[in-house]
Amino acid sequence: MTPASPPRHDVDLMVLGTGLAGMAAAALALKRGLSVALAGTPGESLFASGLLDLLAVHPVAEGRIWNDPFAAVAALAADEPNHPYARVSRPEMEAAFASFVDFLAGIGLDYHGHDGKNAMIPTPVGTIKHTYRVPAGMWPADAGLRRAAPTLLVDFEGLKGFSAAQAAQTLGPVWPCLRHVRLPFPDGLPAPYPEPMALAMESPRVRESLAKALAPHLRGVEMVGFPAMLGIYRTRETLSALRELLGLPVFEIPTIPPAVTGLRLKAAFEEAMPRRGAATFFGKLALGVTARARGFTFTVGGSEPEAEVAARGAVLATGRFFGKGLVAHRKGVGEPLFGLPVVQPASRADWHGQSMFDPAGHGINRAGLATDVRFRPLGPDGEPAFETLYAVGSILAGHDWSRQKCGAGLAIVTAHAAVEDFAARK
Repeated sequence: MTPASPPRHDVDLMVLGTGLAGMAAAALALKRGLSVALAGTPGESLFASGLLDLLAVHPVAEGRIWNDPFAAVAALAADEPNHPYARVSRPEMEAAFASFVDFLAGIGLDYHGHDGKNAMIPTPVGTIKHTYRVPAGMWPADAGLRRAAPTLLVDFEGLKGFSAAQAAQTLGPVWPCLRHVRLPFPDGLPAPYPEPMALAMESPRVRESLAKALAPHLRGVEMVGFPAMLGIYRTRETLSALRELLGLPVFEIPTIPPAVTGLRLKAAFEEAMPRRGAATFFGKLALGVTARARGFTFTVGGSEPEAEVAARGAVLATGRFFGKGLVAHRKGVGEPLFGLPVVQPASRADWHGQSMFDPAGHGINRAGLATDVRFRPLGPDGEPAFETLYAVGSILAGHDWSRQKCGAGLAIVTAHAAVEDFAARK
């Protein structure tokens, strides 16, 4: 008996990767009325803080922190003309963020920020992170920090990776009116990790128990801060209910990864994509690709082919090494799906500097795909390898997103540029 052929999907755009760059590309393409297929593993999304950086640090060797991200981008573009940001105008960046934040609001994840200014958000160790757009649950911390509002930080017995006492102590010089308290988690539930706590916090009974336990500690307090565990699937409801029970503004502080904030993004996105008409292959990869006269045909699956996707265009949002968009081997770094050339240090000996914590970073951190001005990856001849293939996010060459604090912005801005260019070709 002849085995059945895998089902076939015909779409405008195939998005490869389900991290933030893949999320942004798929969401923005759907908003433009394009049909979309999407395949990939969670990648780095589970490690996401939920904060959407644009740019906070430049030059990285000096560690200069910027309040105005667009001034930082202008300085970066002048100093590093091969950085992906050097190819995108400020209006395009603003439009990209506005469109993506609007999409997030539509799937239950509200974001806030200042016009032309980074927000300031405390980290789990008590340092301050400068970032462009902030989840609604973290947003009140910016105002509280700026005016040094009397605030109570809360953590829970047995919780790993977060200490309210440490955060309060480290923040003390800039936020002197901080107090902290450690409580048993309500109803005797164990609390080693934020995820089960976040699910429990969606229960009205648990929230009410927590509010009663906190009541004796609220005298003279204007705000209450928690580790980021105020719900996963019903965050809006959980935040609103806790504010009402306490009678005070509440905010979340990001926790170390894997984080509830990443789970929220992943869960909301995976629920929204099929409802909005995308053909989704979560947890699956593109096993092979064939270029056609007008587009590509992809084989998608796990260990075996499970579907075939024919697409007029494709977006590579597969990340670097963690997402398997790039693969390191003894002689260098390769791009495994299309065999595209990778910009990388000339010698493997140049991948890393002598010091692990070299403030300038390491050569391998800037490896990736070179593209034209619309983010089409270049082939060996220096021309776009394919008319409608795009590369977005961290797979691009010429950036060090973790040190520059621009990872989310890089994903959103380049995805927007690629989708807009492809949509104009329809």
